[in-house]
Parts: sequence; structure tokens; C-alpha cells
Amino acid sequence: MNTAPVLSESGRPVQPGSTPRDTPRENVNPYHIALEQLETAAQYLELDPGLHEVLKYPERELIVHFPVKMDDGQTRVFTGYRVQHNVARGPAKGGIRYSPHTDLDEVRALAMWMTWKCAIVNIPFGGAKGGVVCDPRTLSHSELERLTRRYTSEISILIGPNTDIPAPDMGTDAATMAWIMDTYSMNVGHTVPAVVTGKPVAVGGSEGRSDATGRGIVFIAQEALRDNGISMRGARFAIQGFGNVGSVAARILHEIGARVIAVCDAEGGLYNPNGLDIPALRDCARREGSILAHGGGDPITPRQLLELDTDVLIPAAVENQITLENVHRIRARIIIEGANGPTTPAADRILQERGVFLVPDVLANAGGVVVSYFEWVQDLQFFFWHEEEVNQKMEKILIRAYRDVREMARKEKVDMRLAAYLIGVKRVADATTLRGFYP
Repeated sequence: MNTAPVLSESGRPVQPGSTPRDTPRENVNPYHIALEQLETAAQYLELDPGLHEVLKYPERELIVHFPVKMDDGQTRVFTGYRVQHNVARGPAKGGIRYSPHTDLDEVRALAMWMTWKCAIVNIPFGGAKGGVVCDPRTLSHSELERLTRRYTSEISILIGPNTDIPAPDMGTDAATMAWIMDTYSMNVGHTVPAVVTGKPVAVGGSEGRSDATGRGIVFIAQEALRDNGISMRGARFAIQGFGNVGSVAARILHEIGARVIAVCDAEGGLYNPNGLDIPALRDCARREGSILAHGGGDPITPRQLLELDTDVLIPAAVENQITLENVHRIRARIIIEGANGPTTPAADRILQERGVFLVPDVLANAGGVVVSYFEWVQDLQFFFWHEEEVNQKMEKILIRAYRDVREMARKEKVDMRLAAYLIGVKRVADATTLRGFYP
């Protein structure tokens, strides 16, 4: 480990785990961050001010408060959201998260990021997102089902196979999507598999969907490493988050010869400079609910993981992980954003000045929405593809999108995030302009 002191912008040494005294407080509201990112792209594109104003706001926001009967007979009222940011390029698309920390601004930001993400990989969707304020870890299976079905009934005025197609996100999974599909189908009187994606294969889900986001991150990592002259075999990876995204990426990286030196989940993490036994960790996580019971490395916190000396850092947990507070201690050569919004704009600028190669979330984790698009198409046709075909089609789309963004970055001499936004925002702006404003 490098023991050289980290310096603040004024040149003063910073103790590990501390914040430089002259570091200003930053706004980490995700919606404000999304607006700032849009502002930067709009200025660069010289976007019409009126059009910029249109793109700043979600088209629809639904807030619902709904009762759920708990296992003990009591009734609790939960709050949920569904936000559609923009549908100029097609039906709204975006996940549903169950989290005690979600709020309207987070959902707004996630919906906006979905709009740009779909445009960057050039699939015909607009952006949406949903959420329920709850901690799914404290709810029983039957309570989660009743909550999901009631929430679905409340947002059914917005969702539909041609209007708004939800998917899993933090705290939700394939079973959640099956409940949503069934509830919607019961209300309309016939089975509608295309109303959600990320379902079990047995009820219209797509082969390859559960691994899609993690696998897509690996496809992007291979391109990023190649661009930076680093061999994948033996390359060191640190992954923050060991859920469906982080654990899948870790598994595939381990299989193709990369060295995953650190991983963490909500309970904590493990670090081994020689590489961790990822298959054993995945088995432990499934069996025990956490990787910590396995061992095989030194204990490490999620924050410490971010600051490791590594070739590639994959923040795949939640937003606002790399901020002004810790950006001066980030030592990775490459950052691939598996989570949505893990880096604040102020930290982004510092990473760029230091020459860190960062692949933004709107490109890096787009594998999930690409295969969601495939699932939706298969459901509409009632014709399904083999997993190998799904993975090949996803790889082709993601690599094309990566190279488009890389070419834009080189051409305009900008970082990868701004390059991605220049592509995504322009495509949405062009679609909005071509369609015009009704009436």
C-alpha cells in the first residue's frame, strides 16, 4: 500500500479518514446533481433555452400512500413514487427500488439518468423510475407480496406495456416483477408479460436478464482496459457492492482471469491483494446473507475499499460514494460506475484533472436496460431467444455505445461522462424537437 501523505488543495497533509479542512460542503441531492450534469451538456451543445427547460423537469410524477395489512394484523401506510422523465423516444422504462432512504428527488434523478442511458445505447425507451419507502429486509415474504400488489394497483394508471415498463432495482427482484405482472394482468383480465421486465423465465422473463448489468460492466471494463493498455488477465479490481450487479461482475471477472482484490456488501468487506475466492464468497453470501462469514481476506469498510490502490474500481452500491470528502484519496487508475450516481460533479472534476479514466453510470451499467429491452421485445412477440444470443446482442450494443462515447470524447476533448451526455441529451433533444409540442 502507498503510504505517501495525501495533500489537500492547499497543500496540507490529510490524515486517513479525514476531510481536508478547506474542502467546501457540496450538494449531494441526486436530482440537483442530475440537473447540473444536464446543464453542463446543454451549455456545450448550445441547446435552445426553452428545450433545456423542457428536459429539466419530469413529465409526470405520481406519489401514492397506500395501506398494507401486516402479518401481525396491524395496518401500515407506505409511500411510493413513480416518475416518468421523458417519453420522446419511446415508452418510459425504469426500475422500482424498495429502500428506507428513497425519496422523490432520488426517483426524479434516477428517471432522468434512465432517459440519457436509453438514448446513449440507442434503444427506443424514455426514462422512468419508481420506489417505495420501506426496508425490505424487515418485511416477510407475504408482507412484501401484499405491499407490491397494492403499490402496483396504485401506479397502474401509469404503467403498461406500451406506456411505462418497470424492472427490478435495489431491494426488488424477479419475484417482485412476477407479482407486478400478475396484479396488472388480473386488473386487465388477461396475461400481459410485457408490462415488466426482469421477471422469472417461467413467466416470460428473458434468458440472461439476471446477469445482464454485471455482465455488461465486464464488457465495458474490457474496452476500458484495452484503451488504457492494461491486460485483463491479472488486472486488480475492487468492487463496492456485492448484490446482483457487483457479485455477477466479480464472478465473471474471476472466471476470465482478472484479480478481484476487494469486495463489500452492506455489512462490510474483505481485501486480499492476491485475489479473493469469488465463487466461495458468492456461496457464502447466498447461505449466510453476507460475505463476512467466509473470511479469506482482511476486513475492510466500504469507504476503505474505495481508496485502495487498484487498477479498476467499480462502485456498484448506491449514489454519492465518491465525493469531495474522499476524492483526494481515490487511487484507482480506472473507475467504472456500476451504481447510478456514485460520483458527485465536484469529485468528477477532480478525478478528471488527475487523469483518472472514468466510465459513467449511464454507459457502464446499461447492460440491464439493454436486456430489459430484449425481454420486452420477446414478450411482445411471444418468441424467445437463447442466452447466448441475448449476450451476443447485448455485447454488440454496449461496445458500439462505448466506442461512440470514446470517439466523442476524443473529438471534443472532453471526459467520458460529458461525451456520453452530449450523445444522450442530443438524441433526446432531437426527438423532442422533431415531435414538437402538442397541441
